[in-house]
Amino acid sequence: MMADTKKTTTKPKKETTEKAVKFAVIKLAGSQLKVFEGKQYEVNKLSGEKGDKIEIKDVLLVSDGNDTKIGKPLVKDAKVELEITSQKKGEKIDGLIYKAKSRYRKRYGFRPEITRVLVKKIS
Repeated sequence: MMADTKKTTTKPKKETTEKAVKFAVIKLAGSQLKVFEGKQYEVNKLSGEKGDKIEIKDVLLVSDGNDTKIGKPLVKDAKVELEITSQKKGEKIDGLIYKAKSRYRKRYGFRPEITRVLVKKIS
């Protein structure tokens, strides 16, 4: 008779030494955006020039890793400080209009205006 030779291996558990991550969900330029401190994001064009500071008070959610505050609809006394790092045009978007049986075809394209912002502080 042969003995059962199945090896049972257990994977080592991952240690939970993760640092608490601070983030917020804000309303900016017609969309909602999840932002982290110190990261850059590209959004629809905002008025202002490179180096301008913007303070956003339309904060929907704030989390510092341990405590999470959800607004109804906005979180009171919460704000996110942004800095404009560049204004530029995005990649070209191509479009095509086609109507069957009428020989109508039209092609168009455009490059959207984009603002790159840096998240300075979430409070």
